[in-house]
Amino acid sequence: MSPDFLDPRSPVAIHGKKLPHWQQGPAWQFVTFRLKDSLPADFLAPYRNQRTAWLRLHPEPWTDEIRREFHRVFSTRIHDWLDKGHGSCLLRDPEKRQAMGDVMMRDDGSRAELACWVIMPNHVHVLFSPHTELAKLVGLWKGVSAREMGLGPVWQRNYHDTLIRSTEHFAAVVRYIRKNPLALPAGTFTLWESDQARQIE
Repeated sequence: MSPDFLDPRSPVAIHGKKLPHWQQGPAWQFVTFRLKDSLPADFLAPYRNQRTAWLRLHPEPWTDEIRREFHRVFSTRIHDWLDKGHGSCLLRDPEKRQAMGDVMMRDDGSRAELACWVIMPNHVHVLFSPHTELAKLVGLWKGVSAREMGLGPVWQRNYHDTLIRSTEHFAAVVRYIRKNPLALPAGTFTLWESDQARQIE
């Protein structure tokens, strides 16, 4: 199996208490992080209650099937709600999106290899191979971008991550990122793709 993808036979580093994050060296990751006001309280309260109950019924360690169920039930709902454009949507501002994009691109080829990303009005999707600890890298992107945008702590503390399992999974995520902003007005999002991603139809 390619070292770029999750190898189910090899150890995985797990960190995070409320939401477990998985990293297997430089295996490709699909990460979503969002502005802290992007999900309304009337969504978050029942979502958190349901997730807490689900986690109680599914103690770790998880099988691949259970992990896929978690993402199907919970990550998909988060993405759907984010796309509704709740909150201040500070990233509608092209200068703020430029600052966010610049922060990620500075690490391309050093702390990470970036495949593609999209900056939406209230969240960011990025597909990349981390060359350092995942939590530190995402934290760096959020912290530096907030400072460079001239803002305080605007990002939600946590993030959603999914390890990429195959070439087909990689291609599906590229297509998802590419299609995610299609319903938005021009000028309210920024999409970037590497040469590798642009080869995927």
